[in-house]
Amino acid sequence: LADMNTYDTACTSAALYIYPIKSCAGLSLSECLLTETGLDLDRAWMVVDEKGNFVTQRELPRMALVQPTLKTFELVLRAPGMLALHITIDAVEKPCEVKVWQDTCTAYDMGDTAAQWFTDFLKDSLPPGQTAQKLRLVRFDPEHQRAKKNTWTGANTAYTQFADGYPLLVISQASLDGLNQRLNEAGHDSVDMARFRPNIVLAGIEAHDEDRLESMVLACSTDTNQAAVVLQPVKPCPRCPIPNIDPLTALSSPQVNDMLQTYRSDPRLDGALTFGMNALPSEGISRDTSAVFKVGQTFHANFAFD
Repeated sequence: LADMNTYDTACTSAALYIYPIKSCAGLSLSECLLTETGLDLDRAWMVVDEKGNFVTQRELPRMALVQPTLKTFELVLRAPGMLALHITIDAVEKPCEVKVWQDTCTAYDMGDTAAQWFTDFLKDSLPPGQTAQKLRLVRFDPEHQRAKKNTWTGANTAYTQFADGYPLLVISQASLDGLNQRLNEAGHDSVDMARFRPNIVLAGIEAHDEDRLESMVLACSTDTNQAAVVLQPVKPCPRCPIPNIDPLTALSSPQVNDMLQTYRSDPRLDGALTFGMNALPSEGISRDTSAVFKVGQTFHANFAFD
């Protein structure tokens, strides 16, 4: 790393989160591996319908209540009224093909027990009169490369597993604090960072400074040595209705996005509401190289000025 005085700002990683199953609850970690596709095991699994199309809290808000726990060799899932589901991390059943947004991916089905567990729990999310469909749990095929179009990434290519679009989502704590101040002033309760599903929460910068960072440099222990890893923020994160869903109850109310509408309409995305920045590893991480990333590590960063 260059001398810190050569950078515009410094901040720290205040929290790290992964979401092992797309659109289910997240896990707070003190350290994890940073890989080409993001934090290890982030969005490695996904729930799909009978046609292999992905489903999320948008259609099935009770997915927010599925809480994962990582053990040495297992992912353990718990949900209200359900016995725990134990999934062996390195075991899969038959290969399959699934679709997430416009991408078709090769994956592995996780078997009938997992399928029945999700079908039984999530049937109560359906609107009255809608017939429950059978759901399946699938695991991303690690040999498959899902590349994002380079519209926002320039010379770099973003590779993900089942994430919506980019390997990492970065949000500053100050951004959430600013939103909560506005919500409180309007008579609403504060909301938790869990609604925004970040991978990295930054402390030490002002609200929405993550929008303005050109690069984020940190020293990590890689597979081979101690080296600088560079994360490149690439695209503001447009928000769907999921931030309106309370992760503790799975009930939706409009106040979060209604408040964001008052100050976070982003001209870079045709007026979409944005909160947080998508990012990718641009140096120091490759398909064959990972790094240990910890809470409390310092990022040195420069601001991007148009």
